[in-house]
Amino acid sequence: MGAGLSDAGGRYELLDVAESPREFHAREIPDVPTPQIWLNTITEPALVLGSTQRDQSLVDQVACAEAGVDVVRRRSGGGAVLLLPGEVTWFDVIIPAGGPGWAADVHAPMVWLGHHLAAVLHDVGAAPEAVTVHDGGLVSTAHSQLLCFDGIGPGEVLLGGRKLVGISQRRTRAAARLQCSWYHRYDPAQLVSLLAAEVRPALADLQPVSTFESVTSGAVVAALADRLST
Repeated sequence: MGAGLSDAGGRYELLDVAESPREFHAREIPDVPTPQIWLNTITEPALVLGSTQRDQSLVDQVACAEAGVDVVRRRSGGGAVLLLPGEVTWFDVIIPAGGPGWAADVHAPMVWLGHHLAAVLHDVGAAPEAVTVHDGGLVSTAHSQLLCFDGIGPGEVLLGGRKLVGISQRRTRAAARLQCSWYHRYDPAQLVSLLAAEVRPALADLQPVSTFESVTSGAVVAALADRLST
């Protein structure tokens, strides 16, 4: 446990939320939060932008409309993520202020969660030497401000040296909402095709990304809820 992290107890409730990304990202942190994991069963495709990506010119609105992809902005930071039903796991971990993992340092809860995720991934069969957690600051690339999975942030989990789990954070006085995702299938060409031509990167310039099977993902999130509750 890192410096400043609370060790107060609390059982994590796992909620399976079948919603569109627009509905899911509009969810508010409760005024009196309890330890929870919100697992989003994604019902509609969406290109989800980070909270600081305010320029709609980043997106090819025509391409998104033709592909039936909604354009949504989340309230946590980072770059764009393409969410397609069945191709990505997305879940939020709600850490009440003073609860397990809470810290004044905004990066510490992400590193705390990343180490728990890495342990769970090991338990479900990932090779321990291949799963690592990034404990340092943000590792930027030419396209990491545009695309979430092109950079590496605090607490994010790598598999075989490639980013597997992306983590971003929204924080209030009541709680931290850590938003986590990994791909079952990652098609950078599909993602890039939805971006405006003037910002669209060459595929050869993007960082490689690790994926994890969808059949195992539900078990990983359930095991994480149990682990955080002990």
